Amino acid sequence: MPLLTLNGVTINFPFTPYECQNDYMSKVIECLQQKVNGVLESPTGTGKTLCLLCATLAWRDHFKDTISARKITERLKGAEMFPDMPVATWGTAATDGDGTTYYTDIPKIIYASRTHSQLSQVISELKNTAYRPKMCVLGSRDQMCIHPEVMRQESHHMKVHMCKAKVAARSCAFYNNVEEKGTDKDLVNSIMDVEDLVKAGNMHRVCPYYLSRTLKTQAEIIFMPYNYLLDPKSRRAQNLDLKGAVIIFDEAHNVERICEESTSFDLTPYDLTSAIEVVNSVLQEQADGATNGNVLLFFVSDLNLNVAAIAKIKQMLLDLEAVIDSYEVSSEKGLTKPGSFIFELFKKANLTFETKSAMCDALEQITTYVTGKTGIFMNTAGLQKLSEIFQLVFCGEPKEGNPEKEMQANTVHIHKDNSFNKKPQKVDVWASSSTKKLGNILSYWCFSPGFSMQDLKRQGVRSIILTSGTLSPLQSFTAEMQIPFPVALENTHVIQRDQIFVGVVDQGPDGVQLSSTYDRRFVPENMASLGNTVANFGRVVPHGLLVFFPSYPVMDKTLEFWRANGHAGRIENMKPMFVEPKGKSNFSEVIEGYYNQVNDATSKGGSFFAVCRGKASEGLDFSDNYGRAVIITGLPFPPKMDPRVMLKMQFLDETSRKKIPGVKCLSGSDWYRQQASRAVNQAIGRVIRHKEDYGAIFLCDRRFKNADVQAQLPKWLRPYIRRYDNFGNMVRDVAQFFRVAQKMRPLVPKAAGGRDSSSGPGTLCSSSTGCSGGQSNSVQAPLAAQKAKLLDSHVPSLKRRKLSEYHSDGMARLSIQYSTEMPSSQRPGTLMDALAHSDRQHGGEGASGLSTRSLQHDKDMDDKSRGGKRKIKLVQEQENTHSKARRFLTEMRKSLSQMNYQKVMDALQAYKRLDDLGVLQAEAAVLLVDANTHVLYRGLYKFLRPHHKKLFNEKCQELTGQGCGYKEEDSLSKEEKEALVLQQTGKVLKYLNTSLQLNKGGQHLGVHTSSDGKGPRESFLAAVKGTFGAEMSNQLLLAMRRYEKDDDYESLITIAVGLLTQKDDNLVLLEGKFVHPHHKKQFKEIQRRG
Repeated sequence: MPLLTLNGVTINFPFTPYECQNDYMSKVIECLQQKVNGVLESPTGTGKTLCLLCATLAWRDHFKDTISARKITERLKGAEMFPDMPVATWGTAATDGDGTTYYTDIPKIIYASRTHSQLSQVISELKNTAYRPKMCVLGSRDQMCIHPEVMRQESHHMKVHMCKAKVAARSCAFYNNVEEKGTDKDLVNSIMDVEDLVKAGNMHRVCPYYLSRTLKTQAEIIFMPYNYLLDPKSRRAQNLDLKGAVIIFDEAHNVERICEESTSFDLTPYDLTSAIEVVNSVLQEQADGATNGNVLLFFVSDLNLNVAAIAKIKQMLLDLEAVIDSYEVSSEKGLTKPGSFIFELFKKANLTFETKSAMCDALEQITTYVTGKTGIFMNTAGLQKLSEIFQLVFCGEPKEGNPEKEMQANTVHIHKDNSFNKKPQKVDVWASSSTKKLGNILSYWCFSPGFSMQDLKRQGVRSIILTSGTLSPLQSFTAEMQIPFPVALENTHVIQRDQIFVGVVDQGPDGVQLSSTYDRRFVPENMASLGNTVANFGRVVPHGLLVFFPSYPVMDKTLEFWRANGHAGRIENMKPMFVEPKGKSNFSEVIEGYYNQVNDATSKGGSFFAVCRGKASEGLDFSDNYGRAVIITGLPFPPKMDPRVMLKMQFLDETSRKKIPGVKCLSGSDWYRQQASRAVNQAIGRVIRHKEDYGAIFLCDRRFKNADVQAQLPKWLRPYIRRYDNFGNMVRDVAQFFRVAQKMRPLVPKAAGGRDSSSGPGTLCSSSTGCSGGQSNSVQAPLAAQKAKLLDSHVPSLKRRKLSEYHSDGMARLSIQYSTEMPSSQRPGTLMDALAHSDRQHGGEGASGLSTRSLQHDKDMDDKSRGGKRKIKLVQEQENTHSKARRFLTEMRKSLSQMNYQKVMDALQAYKRLDDLGVLQAEAAVLLVDANTHVLYRGLYKFLRPHHKKLFNEKCQELTGQGCGYKEEDSLSKEEKEALVLQQTGKVLKYLNTSLQLNKGGQHLGVHTSSDGKGPRESFLAAVKGTFGAEMSNQLLLAMRRYEKDDDYESLITIAVGLLTQKDDNLVLLEGKFVHPHHKKQFKEIQRRG
């Protein structure tokens, strides 16, 4: 690996860096040497992550070397150890600032990114460097716990309480091994991401969660999600010592939002009522159990609380609920007060600095007590939320100063809870109707991300570096942080001019001006012109086309207009349309369909319609053919009438008028424009993903012609902006651009309809490999890094894995085996065995089932919406059931986290063994938390035994507002269904007249030939076809063929009778000659009953 020296620091870099990479590393080192903060923007594909790691670790090694050089110089007293290498050349920073440095002063590096998926990618980059620092990665119990009982808990806070209880009792074998394994060299010196750490934990039977905290004490670089740093509660929980540390925020374009959310909350009536119910249940239980002595002095077992104390807690919560609901607020505006009002409000419920500790301790004890109880499920999320709220509000102590001054960045807003009428709250399966009442919401909103940044600086950190591919506009971004950033960089790109086309489209092909302003966005002429514009660009843009709208309502109404007026049909004919759904449930299916469409060598590509700030605009990689062009249809300003947006702008205006010395303040209007520009910049960043990539960007709004709007675009992009007075000239130039680009940078063609999982989208562009050696990220990325380049984890449903991958770890597809009986020798032992049995019987299900005709984004992808010209395969009813089950399980895996998916799978296993519907409902309650997963909860209906289906259907109707399509016959057992079949068959057999059918009344067992020369099978099928038509005859033929293979007589009879009894005058055409000898007795019994 080549060595280079920047600012006196020697860096071991994997390849000869580009100029923009040298500039970036120089700025990083400048921040570290001068102990100042920096904000560094470098476009995606410029090797940002690799540069950041190499520069930071090289500087740290250099810092260590200078200390060694000073110590050796002191020992030698002026003499030289090596004549040809003077000690002075070993390092020139023997002191750091004014003081002498020691080995204990060597800074730790804390590398924070938005998600664990991104951190995994960063760690895989670290493996590609020459540096091998001691490291650790911090995560939550959700990701790291391997204790089976803790993993089965309903929610994160329940896992926390159970884990703490087991650790305190030393009943967790994994935790008990941490002290011994914490010094294991293989673990201490290994570079491991979360997945590696969990694997190592399972291998060594040691807790990954507590092992990572042990490794943290000696780590030189620590990786963590950046909410661990910005959220004061999380920072205290992680016990992070930040003094002298270097803090790096990668993908920092979301830091502003996380800073604000970490010191904000919304307390809903549901939260309070559910907390009161839990406290009341504990109080009632203990009061009932106090049979002797004074009830008020009776102490709860496992709690350091008497009944009187629990009653007092309940009363305080009731008082808080009453205080919040006592304010009369209008449904539109609500009631707004300064942040310090929160103390006045809480004081009315006797919640103060003096009572805070006792209150939080009591809530913690009650939560632990309830969590530890077996055989009962109570939703303790409300208790946990209240505890966190009290800790946030009363985070300081009165003696440390006036805490109200720190509340100046916050606002209290009380408003009506209208969510019950719009979207259901998180649902507790066993919640009573009282938890569903309406009331007021208490909101406590922070409007200054600078509060969290200033708090970090007060911890004594050395430097804070914020970096991302899209931080522009930098001036407004740094103004919001309210700490100085002496070092700033808006880096150039590694691409050439012939790789990027940027055009401002202020009017469509019909000459109508394009605008997404409030008064123009839904004007028919404007929507029609935009539709014509997209259709025309679809003709000249090869492969994948991305279209971003300002919001979901704008996208919905525009697409509706296009469908009604033919624009959608024109686009569809050239590039089949795929639309980003609002919820999680269908996103992976839609994006997979888009990828497959683009990969289809016989098609002209596809078009993907999405929303700025949506799932597709952040963290999703549309490299190469998956995103050859982006169309921005307007400026995505936040909803101006939203109370939080209005109060934020008002807060900024008031702050800017104060003109605080040394602090740059952003006005409300500046912030409002900044939000739109940054959302546009994020969407634009989906296209050019590495050095050899190319693409076009179309800014389809007349406001993009304004110089002040263009100034908000990334600096590297501005020189490429082209302005046209004629739409036709732009289309001509775009066509020429792509002709030249395709000739100069041809891609290796992919197989039709297929996609290489190692090089397809869904990989986040590796910062180093994206531009090293001039090769594509997907080609150069090592296999070990590819697991870290899946779609972003902030959308769990984006973890697109092939079904075949699940077979390897036992998480295979599931087939229904509950309602039907099988011989004991064939019956699957587990759900996984059931799947294997189903696959052997029916074969696998195709993976590319998504049609290119779907414009639905908030409906299930049923067969009709997938339809179009898709070939329909006729299968039997039972085979359709298996196929639906597999699709259901696949969809559930995509929509849920791995932990929740496993929980539901375990619940299904337990249900099969125990036949206990209550256990299944309790464990599957995770599917009721989000309205988007209600359909998955209803989908469990197909796995239930008949005697539970009616009850479950009623419960679904109550909890989700929709039933499962229950019919009376669904409750019939197998024996009852058989009796019904025999009864129906008996009625139909009365019509049998063998003298007129098939063999003219001859013997059923012989081999006969009809008068037309056909054999019995041909004659039989001809008669069936003539009576029922081709479709039913094909189904019956399939049933007969299966019967010949699997000897499943009951399936044959069930399907045959189902087909042959649809009309009263149908003749029974199924004769004994096609029934195997050992089944003839049963068949004759059917005839006899007839």
